[in-house]
Amino acid sequence: MVIRSVLSFAAAFAASAALAQPRPTTTGMPCSAARALVASQGAVVLGTGPNLYDRYVAHQGFCGLDQITEPAYERSADTAQCFVGYRCVSRFRDTPETVR
Repeated sequence: MVIRSVLSFAAAFAASAALAQPRPTTTGMPCSAARALVASQGAVVLGTGPNLYDRYVAHQGFCGLDQITEPAYERSADTAQCFVGYRCVSRFRDTPETVR
């Protein structure tokens, strides 16, 4: 019983510690560092401003089967339009020609 309680506490502590970790922000790092982080992790959630964030990927392999990639540019500490990688978007999203 004591071991189960200790394990439950340890799991809860680890989960709360993981949630408390701040996510990296593009505005707090040079463009080359943001691009390198996406390339090295493959897929990463980056903050892009106060209360703003998105998921960026290195290539199509990190997207779902019904998704394609589109280039993603964000502000970094040294560049206004930094290419950080790609976003996964729906392959079937509506275009102005298909919306009626």
